[in-house]
Amino acid sequence: MRIDYMAAAPVGVQALGGVYGYIMQSGLDTLLVEMVNLRVSQINGCAYCLALHSAALTRRGVSNEKLALVQAWSEAEDHFDARERAALRWAETVTLVAQTRVPDEEFGAVSEFFSEKEVVDLTIAVGLMNSFNRLAISLRRPPGRAIAR
Repeated sequence: MRIDYMAAAPVGVQALGGVYGYIMQSGLDTLLVEMVNLRVSQINGCAYCLALHSAALTRRGVSNEKLALVQAWSEAEDHFDARERAALRWAETVTLVAQTRVPDEEFGAVSEFFSEKEVVDLTIAVGLMNSFNRLAISLRRPPGRAIAR
């Protein structure tokens, strides 16, 4: 680990935790949020967050098969309902914003299944997960720490 960011900047990490608390109380399905967090972490290649969110989903009863298929959700549509697919698609386009520029058709697709507030909350959740990924990747938080939680 390069820096233990939780020890070095606890107030900053707590601030991010406050945003996480908001998301978990926002009305979005918390299982869906965990699945989105996993997908964002897969895109970013964050070992710590992959371990953390995989374990959380397993504890919540998500099957190993579904867990393994999150990264290929668009090819395994029978494992994901329409709302999950819309959220995962949105998570991908927002995470890859520099490449996608989040086109209108992507916004239209997510808006079919989520209210305006839910789209905003989902976008906040995706942005927050990207922030956590960047902290863990840049400062080399080891995945064993997530497993020990």
